[in-house]
Amino acid sequence: MKKILIVLADYYDDISSLLLKSAKNRLNKFSLKIIRVPGVFEIPVTISKNIKKYDAFIALGCVIKGETPHFEFISSASTQAIMNISVDSKKPIGNGIITCLNMKQAKARGKKGKEAADAIISVLSQ
Repeated sequence: MKKILIVLADYYDDISSLLLKSAKNRLNKFSLKIIRVPGVFEIPVTISKNIKKYDAFIALGCVIKGETPHFEFISSASTQAIMNISVDSKKPIGNGIITCLNMKQAKARGKKGKEAADAIISVLSQ
C-alpha cells in the first residue's frame, strides 16, 4: 500500500478543512498521515524532512491577497519550492495550495484538495 503524507497549512482553518476533506475522499486506498503546519511557507520544509518516508505528498493550504506584496512572495516561493522538491526527489507532490483574492473565492475552491489527490494518483500509476 502506497504511503501518502498530507501537509496541511491551517492558517485559514475553515478553508483547510474543506481542502482536506476533498483530498481524503479520493485517497481511501492509501495509507495516509496528516501533518499540520501554521502556514503554506512551512509546507516545503515539512515535505523535505519526510521525503524518504512516503511515496507521495499533498500540499494543502490557502493564501489570500492582502494589501501588501506578501501574497505574491509566499505564493511564488512555496510553489517553486514544492516543484523543486518533487523534481529532485522524483516523487509526486499534489499542489493543493489555493491562492485567492478573498475568502469568497477561497470557499468556492475548497475542492482543490481532490484535484491535488487526483494528480498524485495519476503520477503514482505511471
